[in-house]
Amino acid sequence: MPVDSASLEAKIRECWPDATHVQVFDISGGCGASYEVIIVSPSFAGKTTLKKHREVNEKLKDEIAQLHAFTQKTFTPEQFENVKIVTQ
Repeated sequence: MPVDSASLEAKIRECWPDATHVQVFDISGGCGASYEVIIVSPSFAGKTTLKKHREVNEKLKDEIAQLHAFTQKTFTPEQFENVKIVTQ
């Protein structure tokens, strides 16, 4: 069964219950084969980008295995505020 954006978001929220912001984008044109996610969580504090991405890959490994492509952006709440300021 393909992964849909709602179930992917639910799994992310389950894995990071302290997440302050979660966004899931279907970047495959609607077929559910490719997703980009943004996860903002205080639990990422003090971790390098590589460690954050490895954590996401491990916790979502079953979902990612069903996808053609998966892109992630992980931030602490402070980092996310800085990104929002730069992109506005």
